[in-house]
Parts: sequence; C-alpha cells; structure tokens
Amino acid sequence: MMINFPELSENKFLKPIKLSLNGLLPRIDSIKQIRLKIGITQKKLATMTGVSTSMINQIESGRSQPSYETAKKIFENLSKLEGESSSHTAGDFCSTDIVKLKPANTLHDAIKKMHQLSISQIPIFNNSDVVGMISEDGIVKHLVELGEAELKKAKLANTMESVPPIVDWNTPANVLVPLIRYSKCILVSKKSKVIGIITASDTLKMME
Repeated sequence: MMINFPELSENKFLKPIKLSLNGLLPRIDSIKQIRLKIGITQKKLATMTGVSTSMINQIESGRSQPSYETAKKIFENLSKLEGESSSHTAGDFCSTDIVKLKPANTLHDAIKKMHQLSISQIPIFNNSDVVGMISEDGIVKHLVELGEAELKKAKLANTMESVPPIVDWNTPANVLVPLIRYSKCILVSKKSKVIGIITASDTLKMME
C-alpha cells in the first residue's frame, strides 16, 4: 500500500481498538480520536450507544465521566464500526471523473470551472503528472494579494498550492478521514497512475 502525503506523520493514526478480556477499556479521552478516525458523527455514535448526542459531546470534552457500561458500549460500537470501515478502500469512495486544469491555465479559468461544476478544488496536471492544486481558499488569498484585475490573468503555474495527498486504490477507508482534515482533497492512484479523487463530501458516504 502506498500513501504519499507530505505533512502528516504516521503517529496521527491510532491502533485498532482492543477490548481486553479482564474488563479494562481504552482511555476515555481516546473516544473522540477513534470516532474521527473512523469518520462517524457524535449523533450516530450516540444512537448506537443509546445515549444522547449531548452526552457523547460531554464525554469527549471531559465534562462528564460515563459509567462503565456506557463506556463499554461506546468502545464496542467503535470497534464494530472500525472493523466495517476497514473492509472498504479508497477505491470504493473515489470519483474517477477528475476535473483537471493545466499550469498554463489562469485563475480565471479555475474560478469559471468551479462555478460551473459547483466544486471547491481542482488538481493541476502537467500531462499525467500531478503538479499542484487550486482551491477556493487559495483563490481568495490571491485576490487579496493581487487584486481582481491581476487575479484573472494570473497563471496557475505561479499560484497553485502544493500537491494533495495521494493514496493507493487499496488504502483502507478509515485512513481517509484523518487525511481529508489536513487537505482539500485526496487523489487516488492505481499502478502509479492517478485515476480518482476524494473530497470531504465523498467521505460522508462512509457514514451512510
């Protein structure tokens, strides 16, 4: 499995949950990290556990200590979901219809395409190689720096952001949620060729 992302170290990922036979549970303060890793909402975890969403919120923030039985149910549900999510891969959630631009395109080209397709980021390709990305946030930043007149003719080669994370088609799905928090999108490759893209909205499919 190949994962290529420049600014995220491996210690961001947690080990699989293990419920011990002697009744000991993982640390309560790990609940939020595990939930975010799997990619589910507080509401879904609360529904599965049989408590209120506000209770999950209070437990995660340290304002409330759950009973042993409640904590056990929470970790059992997280463990179950972790097992389910690990059976899916990046290839199950990516879109293979990648909208692309070239370094020679302008920011005006990017703005126009984003408006037409209702998207907020576009990867930049030089032939088959990914060389960068342009996003709505990046365009706003350049608008402040360049002004509207210069913005329209500025080349993407000079204004694009760094290459987004690239993961292999077979990367476990539960790796994607932490990644998408650090990047606008994730690119998916198969046999070293980028063939798909995953955005934040795609990761929501994991929660359905």
